[in-house]
Amino acid sequence: MTSKNDTLFTRAQTSTPGGVNSPVRAFRSVGGTPRFITRAEGPYFWDADDKRYIDYIGSWGPAIVGHAHPDVIHAVQQAAARGLSFGAPTEGEIEMAEEICRILPSVEQVRLVSSGTEAAMSALRLARGATGRDKILKFEGCYHGHADSLLVKAGSGLLTFGNPTSAGVPEDFAKHTLVLDYNNPQQLEEVFHQMGDQIACVIVEPVAGNMNLVRATPEFLQTMRTLCTQHGSILIFDEVMCGFRVGLTGAQGMYGITPDLTVLGKVIGGGLPVAAFGGRKDLMKFLAPLGPVYQAGTLSGNPVAVAAGMSTLKLIQQPGFYEALSAQTGKLAAGLTETAKANGVAFCADSVGGMFGLYFGTEVPGSFAQIMACDKEKFNTFFHAMLDLGVYLAPSAFEAGFVSSQHSDEVIAATIAAADKAFAAIR
Repeated sequence: MTSKNDTLFTRAQTSTPGGVNSPVRAFRSVGGTPRFITRAEGPYFWDADDKRYIDYIGSWGPAIVGHAHPDVIHAVQQAAARGLSFGAPTEGEIEMAEEICRILPSVEQVRLVSSGTEAAMSALRLARGATGRDKILKFEGCYHGHADSLLVKAGSGLLTFGNPTSAGVPEDFAKHTLVLDYNNPQQLEEVFHQMGDQIACVIVEPVAGNMNLVRATPEFLQTMRTLCTQHGSILIFDEVMCGFRVGLTGAQGMYGITPDLTVLGKVIGGGLPVAAFGGRKDLMKFLAPLGPVYQAGTLSGNPVAVAAGMSTLKLIQQPGFYEALSAQTGKLAAGLTETAKANGVAFCADSVGGMFGLYFGTEVPGSFAQIMACDKEKFNTFFHAMLDLGVYLAPSAFEAGFVSSQHSDEVIAATIAAADKAFAAIR
């Protein structure tokens, strides 16, 4: 019997490049046919063949309260009944901005946009406009969206500017971007010593999720903060993924480090397209219409999307929410590690708040190079075994996973039982 997923994928490839609207969905990294999802509820979703999966991507992070939460759906329905988009200000935009500023002490003002890429791109432009400098500094393995200046890999030497990682990115763009090793404070110090007065900003995922889950060390982030302060550079925390995921006040609250600008997304939209960038008022005043840095968006602060986000922000502030979420994610990571050990498979896992990482190696990685040293083929085998058993993990060895508040003990236990069979297949 032909799978409806196969039929849909064949059909999609006729009208859409690669059959998908975002590359990782194509399963190119793991092989096989992507699953086309028809509906979702709580910790589950169902594919076109009506097969149910325990979902550990959660729309790549936003579904922190589970899919189709009744409060979120109700808020969206009410907002949609009033109109889908106005192209004019709404009170809902003010409420969301006020809520973000209240929760995150580093954010005095915030601008709403529609995607993480848009937010990161705008934060970079703001940093350059505020400092009058062109150079930016990022880190190997961190992903900040697909803006030209950010699709860059490391050059041949420490002080060599980067090379484009995508066709269509001019070298003139890439030459303004330096790419350093994640979790290497010594490199940071050397680069700032050489050219600190040229660096507009440093942008970093303080808990990386796009090379798998990798935590920054406190020394790495503190060195970054100190150097940016000394040299007048802007420190940008990209918390699109980890913001409101590792804790209510994000990674900046967890580490106790105050960035100058913060980039947000995922959770603040509750599953609909909302992202934001914000920070100190003296920086945000450079944005149009007050200042010379231009940024605009027709659907920014869309009333329906803001309603979903505000409903989600209220739910995650319920007493004990993050303690329970962290406990469940920790149970998953520990259970998978123990099961792998029992099956004689070299494997480890880590978790922070509602994010987790799976690594086919002996130690939790702290850098992109260490991630690349993990056994990708074993991950691919494990991924497909779990998929067959009804557990949907990220279809790449280089992506973090996500747990929601609806992943109960029963759901975690079912996942670990499936993993026992999947690890046995690898062994």
